[in-house]
Amino acid sequence: MHVLFIAPHFPQGQKQFVRSLCSVGARVTGIGEAAVDHLDHELKSWLHGYEQVPSVCDENALYQAVRRVQKREWVDRLEATIEAHILPAARIREQTKIPGLSVKAAILCRDKPEMKAFFRAHQVPCAHSTGASSADEAMAFAQKVGFPLIVKPRQGAGASGTERVDNAGELTAALAHMGVGRGASVALEEFITGHEGFYDTLTINGQIGHEFICHYYPNVLEAMRTRWISPQIVVTNRMDEPGYDELKVLGRRVISALGLATTATHMEWFFGPKGLRFSEIGARPPGVSHWDLYCAANDFDLYREWAHAIVHGRIDNRPSRRYSAGIIALRPDRDGTIVGYDGADEIDNRFGEFIVDAHLPPAGTPTQPVEAGYMANAWVRMRHPDYDVLREMLDTVGRVMQVRAG
Repeated sequence: MHVLFIAPHFPQGQKQFVRSLCSVGARVTGIGEAAVDHLDHELKSWLHGYEQVPSVCDENALYQAVRRVQKREWVDRLEATIEAHILPAARIREQTKIPGLSVKAAILCRDKPEMKAFFRAHQVPCAHSTGASSADEAMAFAQKVGFPLIVKPRQGAGASGTERVDNAGELTAALAHMGVGRGASVALEEFITGHEGFYDTLTINGQIGHEFICHYYPNVLEAMRTRWISPQIVVTNRMDEPGYDELKVLGRRVISALGLATTATHMEWFFGPKGLRFSEIGARPPGVSHWDLYCAANDFDLYREWAHAIVHGRIDNRPSRRYSAGIIALRPDRDGTIVGYDGADEIDNRFGEFIVDAHLPPAGTPTQPVEAGYMANAWVRMRHPDYDVLREMLDTVGRVMQVRAG
């Protein structure tokens, strides 16, 4: 099988998808923005070919690159795993007759108001929502639903660009900041209280081959706005607990309704006073290289499982569920440059056998803003057979390890 893969070079985790495709016998042609000379030797060794484009989100450039390859040889698949690349890839598939995720499904997985309307039409509980291109539309929705509200870009990923507004003044300011009235359109949502997590799958011909459930501590919006918090994402190995039954049922309903065939999926959810609510779905893996934690928790290579699904239409192994695993993000105490770390040796001495890996940028490294995400600065990834013990260990890391900046 010949697979075209978008953006094999960046971010760094993209290499794992290329490696896995190559390992199961596929020929892989990359399409990316970097010059071929800038690709590392290992990545180049896995690639059958490479096409450089000015931007992988430039649909005309992407189309021309795919057509160049098609004129040379047959293409079986065109794959993308980054949120911003999903819709351009779907449009190019349609134009070049390559099977895969449809344009309709890609739009529903990107446009937040369209997504919520789709959820409601298929009996998937979610927040009240709308799209707004003017202040009048936004205020009318606020009067109907009430505050607080969430305002976000229509095609944002995760909490990127998301704001909570508690009154009309804050809503007016958020709309102005996001360009409403100057041609921009935003998504408005009812603010849902409760615990937040996500449900990820690998589907093969519409059937779930693998599934995983994760929890955020605290919820994403708070985590991405509060410096002193060391936020965590934890994958459970208690998949058979009855409390997850409704989540699995609704996840399968979404996959079926969207007509998803062979793809990774990522579904965000809340559970609170109003019960279970779905907030988003993406036809892609989760961000922050979170599949690495699924691999560490389950004694298998999920990237290779994805490649088997793409190339051979099946999975190759079953997850062990031996461990829960999680990441904790460690924020610098201020913006500037990293000076050093407190408590790193203590954590290594106490929990070294349970540490999967860690990233501690050296002194002199410029800090990244809090809202840049879970892997923007320092982080530690851990695993343990007992979910509750793992949570206690991650909490201890957050209390003991401090990133000092100056």
